[in-house]
Amino acid sequence: MSTAADIEQTDQAGSTEKVDLKKRRFLVATTSVIGAAGAAAMAVPFLTSFSPSERARAAGAPVEADLTKVQPGQLLRVEWRGKPVWIVRRTEEMLKLLPENDSRLRDPNSEVESQQPPYAKNKHRSIKPEYLILVGICTHLGCSPTYRPELAPADLGENWNGGWYCPCHGSRFDLAGRVFQNVPAPTNLVVPPHYYLSESKVLIGEEKKEA
Repeated sequence: MSTAADIEQTDQAGSTEKVDLKKRRFLVATTSVIGAAGAAAMAVPFLTSFSPSERARAAGAPVEADLTKVQPGQLLRVEWRGKPVWIVRRTEEMLKLLPENDSRLRDPNSEVESQQPPYAKNKHRSIKPEYLILVGICTHLGCSPTYRPELAPADLGENWNGGWYCPCHGSRFDLAGRVFQNVPAPTNLVVPPHYYLSESKVLIGEEKKEA
């Protein structure tokens, strides 16, 4: 026969059990939600990593450059495929001095064909003599050389007619991107594929399709 105390204990036990069940259900439900959210969070980076971003797609796309921004003697930098590309508007004086470098260059006539498209295999290494377009990466170990257009600076010598100097290992290139002799870089700077959309615009990263 149950006493009042037994009934009270039973009620309390039943009440406690109900509370425990409610807590258990809550914890189970919460854990399930957190677990699902965690799995989703872990899946996102993998989905993102396998899905190329707009930026990644744009990195390999041709780049259009406005030449009206480039003053004579100036260098304009753009990015193509994650690499710096230089556009230099050469002055008449710069073009006139180019042949003076020939005897000091490793490949003055651009014989290494992989370094420029056929239409840039000329004494200017360009479609238009005025504009030089180069990939701004040293052909030695991938540093980005410094633009040095001045004549005969104290640190580069009296025979310097302008060009690029690589501070990493001392390679030198003239204002046609041609490499000097006796420096670490083995080849001329790369001329990327390009063509002119108009007198003032050039598309870098693509060659003109013949009609």
